[in-house]
Amino acid sequence: MKKPKSKKPFFRKRNKTHLSESQEIELLESWIESGKPESGSNPLSISSPDADAPVGFSSDRSFSAYSGCTRFDQLPLSKNTKKGLESKYTVMSEIQRASIPHSLCGRDVLGAAKTGSGKTLAFIIPVLEKLYRARWGPEDGVGSIIISPTRELAAQLFEELKIVGKHHSFSAGLLIGGRKDVDTEKERVHDLNILVCTPGRLLQHMDETPNFECSQLQILVLDEADRILDVGFKKAVNAIVSQLPKQRQTLLFSATQTKSVQDLARLSLKDPEYLSVHAESVTATPKLLQQTAMVVPLDQKLDMLWSFIKAHLNSKTLVFLSSCKQVKFVYEAFKKLRPGVPLKCLHGRQKQERRMGIYHQFSEKRSVLFSTDIASRGLDFPAVDWVVQVDCPEDVPSYIHRVGRTARFTSVGRSILFLMPSETEMMAKLQTAKIPIQYMKANTQRLQSVSGLLASLLVKYPEMQYLAQRAFATYLRSIYLQRDKEVFDVLKLPVEEFSASLGLPMTPKIRFLNQKVKKKSAPVEALLQEENVSEDNSAPLKAKVPIKKKRIDKTKEEAENDILLAKETPIEDGENEAAAPMTRILKKKKLKINVHRPVGTRVIFDEEGNTLPPLAALADTKSGDGVLQLSKVKERYAKLKEEMKERDKEDKLLLRQRLREKRTKEKIKLKRGRTEEDDGEGEGDQDGSVLDREGNDRNGKRSKIYFNSDSDEGEKKERKDVGYIADTISLAEQEAFALKLLSSMHS
Repeated sequence: MKKPKSKKPFFRKRNKTHLSESQEIELLESWIESGKPESGSNPLSISSPDADAPVGFSSDRSFSAYSGCTRFDQLPLSKNTKKGLESKYTVMSEIQRASIPHSLCGRDVLGAAKTGSGKTLAFIIPVLEKLYRARWGPEDGVGSIIISPTRELAAQLFEELKIVGKHHSFSAGLLIGGRKDVDTEKERVHDLNILVCTPGRLLQHMDETPNFECSQLQILVLDEADRILDVGFKKAVNAIVSQLPKQRQTLLFSATQTKSVQDLARLSLKDPEYLSVHAESVTATPKLLQQTAMVVPLDQKLDMLWSFIKAHLNSKTLVFLSSCKQVKFVYEAFKKLRPGVPLKCLHGRQKQERRMGIYHQFSEKRSVLFSTDIASRGLDFPAVDWVVQVDCPEDVPSYIHRVGRTARFTSVGRSILFLMPSETEMMAKLQTAKIPIQYMKANTQRLQSVSGLLASLLVKYPEMQYLAQRAFATYLRSIYLQRDKEVFDVLKLPVEEFSASLGLPMTPKIRFLNQKVKKKSAPVEALLQEENVSEDNSAPLKAKVPIKKKRIDKTKEEAENDILLAKETPIEDGENEAAAPMTRILKKKKLKINVHRPVGTRVIFDEEGNTLPPLAALADTKSGDGVLQLSKVKERYAKLKEEMKERDKEDKLLLRQRLREKRTKEKIKLKRGRTEEDDGEGEGDQDGSVLDREGNDRNGKRSKIYFNSDSDEGEKKERKDVGYIADTISLAEQEAFALKLLSSMHS
């Protein structure tokens, strides 16, 4: 039988709850203070406490050690945080064990760990605990900011924050670009305690939202810190940090952490704890990740990619390309060719709603995702089987982040890297960075060519030709802008062959490539020919790249269908032969005209194929001696001369007509100008001339005088001019006036 509830005033129950929270916060602070690790130490080196030892605190105020513990329930965390963790998380990862004890103490932390090692929880838990112990409320404003380089990663962090912090009373918001509800964000951003955002969107609110300020900020988090502190976000990050208080806690996490003193000084870090849990690890990538590389000429990359997809139709594959235009072209082309597996694409030119939709679809269903490096950092795609890097990453950290999309946590994964013969130097850099990558030979028997199919697509769909041209140009530009010239050299690329492999009928002109060539002494075509080692577009590997053998366990059926050969052998000449002829005849090298070469080398052939001397058509063919007939030559030149005369007459007639039209237009234009200037000045006659008082034309013309003349009807017409009237002038005066005019004309 249940006891009836006692009817106590509500404020007493609320005071009791508030008192309980106050006691919990006091005990947590005492627990953290009593067992905090020493500055500069790594809690991983501390032996974990006994599993049977009591956790928490006893009545005599003695606290259990939490440095070196392996479970979340052994940490000095609030009840609300532990409730959020119970549903999904129990055991801590290495980066969590190393960083959380320092973060709970309020220290600045630089955490570096492999991809997929649980860095997200390593900063979400300290954020919640920091604000909880500070008794942060809605009226206190922004207490924590978590900055992510990409929108997808920010959305993923926000979802994780909602799971772990669902029992807390904090308000949180996701501020990312590409959304239209900016005005709604401006109205509510003042009431948010935790902001998960991208740098651009946060700076927009700092500049545009009235009364938005972060002067009470308690903790700042930078996820993928090396990317955020890079040149691309430098101005935005500097502007953001300048508006934040210096008295705050700062946490930086990434798979490839920065140690730059300049970058750390920009963030005003105070004696940060640098925790690289995998610094002494044998490999810089996950242990369960199987990594391979393959030498593929540029013009065979799409053939190899198509063959790979056809051989792994039951796998979830993530394909990385250099530019948005490449992703769009390959996606549209392969979608029309229908490989037998769902295809998706992800790049920065898409709208935010579509990007998030593709992210969730790829996470849930088996498919092939073509993407730029926008998907290379932080995103947690479940159960990715293969990571295919069609284009070489710009550096070692980019490679680590790309392959980190598979083999996350305790799962296995595979990756393959396509390297051109001119990019084999990247292998040495990867192996120097403790990345166990092995060479693999291509199974040319399973290689399928798509160049001819792409050419047909460009004819059938004219809009595809523009995509192919843009993909061609953007790839060359990405290689041209790379900083590591030991690996990337645009002058070593087979441009003509690459254009043909995309199905283009002609090679587009690349302006920046021409400018680059002008600085060189040799033309680009000559350089390209020097770099093409053999007809099969393959080259032996450099001697300093060690070739290691590694056994890959596969079933017999997988070995037959796989595009990769199970047996790994050193790369030799001729192993990457083209699977099919090119779709068009490539342009030959353009020869410069030699002004000193002998002239008159034209050869004429007769009907039987025998060579004839020049002007043989004018020679005497009857006698057979090939002597020129002067009569025929004179007749021919006379005929040509007459034709030239006729053409000359036509040209002169056309010229006269054009000049006549031009003069007429000038006269009309001049007359119009005079009429407008002299309108209303002096005395005007009928033809628009201006006269003075004596009847003389001010424009310098001689005055016209009209005399009476009898018409056929016998009617008289009166005409005025120069102030004289014809009826009032006698015959003698008219004769004298005429003589005067004649004398003036002769003079």
